[in-house]
Amino acid sequence: MNEYQKEMIMRELSTLKSHSPFYAQKYKDIEVENIKTQEEFEKLPFTDKADLREAYPLGLAAVPEKDIVRIHSSSGTTGTPVVIPYTKKDVEDWAIIFERCYVMAGVTDKDRIHITPGYGLWTAGIGFQAGCERLGAMAIPMGPGNTDKQLRMMEDLKSTVLCATSSYALLLSEEIKKRGIRDKLCLKKGIIGSERWGDKMRNSIANELGVDFYDIYGLTEIYGPGIGISCDYRNGIHMWDDYIYFEIIDPKTGKNLPDGEIGELVITTLRKEGAPLIRYRTHDLTRIIPGECPCGSRFPRIDIIVGRTDDMIKVKGVNMFPAQFEEILATMKDATSEYQIMIDHLEGKDIITVYFETNAVGDVREAAEKELMEKVKSKIGVTIVPKAVDIGYLPRSEKKTNRIFDNRY
Repeated sequence: MNEYQKEMIMRELSTLKSHSPFYAQKYKDIEVENIKTQEEFEKLPFTDKADLREAYPLGLAAVPEKDIVRIHSSSGTTGTPVVIPYTKKDVEDWAIIFERCYVMAGVTDKDRIHITPGYGLWTAGIGFQAGCERLGAMAIPMGPGNTDKQLRMMEDLKSTVLCATSSYALLLSEEIKKRGIRDKLCLKKGIIGSERWGDKMRNSIANELGVDFYDIYGLTEIYGPGIGISCDYRNGIHMWDDYIYFEIIDPKTGKNLPDGEIGELVITTLRKEGAPLIRYRTHDLTRIIPGECPCGSRFPRIDIIVGRTDDMIKVKGVNMFPAQFEEILATMKDATSEYQIMIDHLEGKDIITVYFETNAVGDVREAAEKELMEKVKSKIGVTIVPKAVDIGYLPRSEKKTNRIFDNRY
């Protein structure tokens, strides 16, 4: 915690209960206004998504209702939606940090930014657009879907920057290859967020589109995408630590971990007015990268997200994460990055079927199945049923791709 962060956090805590009914209730037995040190701060209880859901619809508001100019929300697919109120300043601040992301990626006001993430309650599309307009670049606000129109506009308007989820970037790259139109496009950069993606998928998309890729990070509860981005060296995500303070904790014990160790990312907002959050558990797994980046930026880095604590699935007594399967597929020359895991309970046993896409046929395809089965058994400790399928067999998504389907319940 640097001195600026410490000052901002202590200032927030000194008046938090008076302007946030949510935290007045949460900290009713804690004298947060008397906290003066980092050690005392790190003893505060975490805020979690369950807390935010209980505050639905506007219980998180820390300002009078007249000062709320916009709300955004999580999808609510796993329960009550989380509604985040924004003040005018929050909206402006978000545009400022998003513009920083574009600048970090080398985007200028001469670029034409093709925005495919969704608009509406979801924070993505409008964040990409606000940062683009602040930068002075041309926004092409497509939103998701209608791939035919996406590609036509991309070609006719000479889009130079693609903003997308990795799943939709993959879908577009495959369609561009199929139509043989890559030479007609002007794409130079891709700014990709919303879900983790492995190196194999990253390299495949980059090669098909002929672009440099940058990982952008964010979440609905903390502005949205734009609180951090990778640089040209692609060795981590620079986080705007003058707007957020972040910690890495052991997800089981809640204790802070030293730099370099993988754990759960916890974020505290430093300037948020509408819905300030104190020690918010993101459930994203990463690590703080120690040392300075060769790019020269003073902003600290976290590693690319390796998974989520709630991604973990327990089968046959073994804990598994999607990232483990991505790492194994990355070592196989006869497998692409696309996979899907089906977990079923049949005749008293849990059965794990892993579908993966490949160009291989005949004996080579069978050998790839055997290779995957052996590597999963060796590295993860479970026996799977491998199923090699043709490229394009597994569904593509315009948003996020669901990789694991647990049909046991």
